[in-house]
Amino acid sequence: MDFLRPACWEEALAAKAEHPAAVPIAGGTDVMVEINFDHRRPEYLLDLTRIGELTEWETGGDSVRLGASVPYTKIMENLRTELPGLALASHTVASPQIRNRGGVGGNLGTASPAGDAHPALLAAGAEVEAASVRGTRMIPIDDFYTGVKRNALAPDELIRAVHVRKADGPQQFSKVGTRNAMVIAVCAFGLALHPENRTVRTGIGSAAPTPVRAKAAEEFLNAALEEGGFWDNGEIITPAVAKHFADLCSAACNPIDDVRGTASYRRHAVGVMARRTLTWTWESYRDGHRAAFRKGGAA
Repeated sequence: MDFLRPACWEEALAAKAEHPAAVPIAGGTDVMVEINFDHRRPEYLLDLTRIGELTEWETGGDSVRLGASVPYTKIMENLRTELPGLALASHTVASPQIRNRGGVGGNLGTASPAGDAHPALLAAGAEVEAASVRGTRMIPIDDFYTGVKRNALAPDELIRAVHVRKADGPQQFSKVGTRNAMVIAVCAFGLALHPENRTVRTGIGSAAPTPVRAKAAEEFLNAALEEGGFWDNGEIITPAVAKHFADLCSAACNPIDDVRGTASYRRHAVGVMARRTLTWTWESYRDGHRAAFRKGGAA
């Protein structure tokens, strides 16, 4: 196994173009596990740790540009307001040591359906900035996952950053595991309210061959909120609406039985998480709605 260690981004792209099968490594929290267990034996490892720009983020404008190697700890500490769903997901990643090294780029590159970042990125509507010596392109998160541990990157491309719109409403993340730390998700669920365009987006992890959205559930809830005037009146969502939303989220799953949980349990758990996160996010929205109303009344 040869070790490639570029000093800058341009060198990294050139190395990837020359050796398309080279496996990128930055945090190494996924790659080294596979190598240590002899599940993977790449001819080349492409070390990206010397490329400082990958650990930087920008918060100007309407979105956050998150370098591929920004550690989860930094997201938790610095981007809780802009990216609340991703910050909550970051809290659930493994251990403090892994959160200090691992980043979203690694989750995306591995493309495991159990990756903790995926539900939050789907719910937020992120875009992946992929680059090669041929140029740069933006891949919508909905198009990024192509199969079990497969993604839309070309062989000569590297993930440079992830672009995520700043939250314009409450976001939530929930995860079921066999214990409270150092655990791969049995299943996970992300939810984001987008009051600016009056839509809701979801993200489901570890309950299908790829991370997925519950699009039928989103369409149902978007229609129910609009028809009931909920965005304007800030009323409590009825239990019937919440239950049907949860049922549709469960139906969006296509899980398997494995050592962490059964398919039926995963479907049930996703429905429970969907109902609970909807309750939490909508209550946060109602709190903001009531505060805005009081402020307007006082004026």
